[in-house]
Amino acid sequence: MHYETVIGLEVHAQLLTKSKIFCGCSTAFGAEPNRHTCPVCLGMPGALPVLNRTAVEYAIKMGLATNCNIAPLNMFARKNYFYPDLPKGYQISQYDLPLAEHGHINIIIDDQEKRINITRIHMEDDAGKLIHDEFNPVSHVDYNRTGTPLIEIVSEPELRSPKEAVQYLKKLHAIVKYLEICDGNMEEGSFRCDANISLMPAGAKKLGTKVELKNMNSFKNVRRALEYEIHRQKGLIDDDIKITQETRLWDAAKNKTFSMRSKEEANDYRYFPDPDLAPIIIDDNWIQKVRESLPEMPDEKKERFMAEYSLALYDAEILTSSRPIADYFESCIVEFSSVNKGGAKPKTVSNWITSELLRELKKNEQDIEDCPIPPKNLATLLNLIENNTISGKIAKQVFQDMYNTGKNAKEIVKEKGLVQVTDEDVIESTIREILNNNPDELKKYKDGKTKLFGFFVGQVMKATKGKANPGVVNEILKKLLGE
Repeated sequence: MHYETVIGLEVHAQLLTKSKIFCGCSTAFGAEPNRHTCPVCLGMPGALPVLNRTAVEYAIKMGLATNCNIAPLNMFARKNYFYPDLPKGYQISQYDLPLAEHGHINIIIDDQEKRINITRIHMEDDAGKLIHDEFNPVSHVDYNRTGTPLIEIVSEPELRSPKEAVQYLKKLHAIVKYLEICDGNMEEGSFRCDANISLMPAGAKKLGTKVELKNMNSFKNVRRALEYEIHRQKGLIDDDIKITQETRLWDAAKNKTFSMRSKEEANDYRYFPDPDLAPIIIDDNWIQKVRESLPEMPDEKKERFMAEYSLALYDAEILTSSRPIADYFESCIVEFSSVNKGGAKPKTVSNWITSELLRELKKNEQDIEDCPIPPKNLATLLNLIENNTISGKIAKQVFQDMYNTGKNAKEIVKEKGLVQVTDEDVIESTIREILNNNPDELKKYKDGKTKLFGFFVGQVMKATKGKANPGVVNEILKKLLGE
């Protein structure tokens, strides 16, 4: 039987405020356990919360950036559950009156744009962290993270594959980074998601029993966990075994999920309005002020790149996938324009960034902010190709040296004597010598085996150590073979 996969994501993003959402404790990561705490975030009797205004503005930014309606009146509620890392015995969240609702973002799947609707974005405070002892059957609690401001972004169950889920997650990740409201660090838990996944027979309208997945700390693990769960649920349904509504944890080492607990319903949390926090009133002036502070967002930048630089959708999508990559590209365009008489060639710049540069960054597990080749140096390299100083093939070798050493292109070309040979007399002499040394291939070519043209080109490039200008080689070779 064929099944349709239904996935909804609940994405949590820690907001980059200096202090926690309801107290003045620092949100800095990496301090010694339980150093960033106070009576408020520890839930001591009589301690009263005070809302962080910056956290609200960051949440409004995310709502506007994802096309949500910002609620003029929203309220905090207590979400009651008991866990060692939750000192108050409840989490302060939003329930029936969230900050933002009814938004959407667009993702690209197989070169087609797909709209994914967002149910709501609400604010809440984060819990602490349990540290499990590897050698003893005990756990320790670090409350430093307790009270860190969070937004939770809840999608509609409209994702139909792990690939779509990852693309959606990457798009949200890009948006929070563009807005500079979250550092997006998945390993440290500042950007994380839970996934609700179910299967139903293809064409059916009734959704299947959903299972919640947790503990996925990378895009790769989100994809692997969803793929595993699809396979697991298919097997159970085919064997007429009922799917249990539950929460399951992803074990990356074993590449499988395992049951954690039965899935809670909203009424299990016994939500009620928090009596210590007044409702939040957000008027049009506040919303407009926040809207005016928004940077150019990924979709806007993508459309501009396509219009201004004549880039294909695929190239524009990659270049705008993160703000630093987009900035690097445009800096290269500016630098290339300043050194090349014919101006910058955006497609050329795009090709080198999306292929050579991003591949090298991925291989070295680096972000573009750590790239050893600044935009000016890449522009200089591309200009050397453009003015026929070096060939494209040599340029790739130079690029590798630039990446490994941090040197600029001109310096490497000079040190290694890589200047391209363009002298027609020298190239013609080399070609005649090769033709004379390969009489059998020459005869076969003249008898109609024209594919040997590539053989002769290769021999010339080999003889000149790749320095001969390919255009000049082709022109002279055609002339001599035609004689």
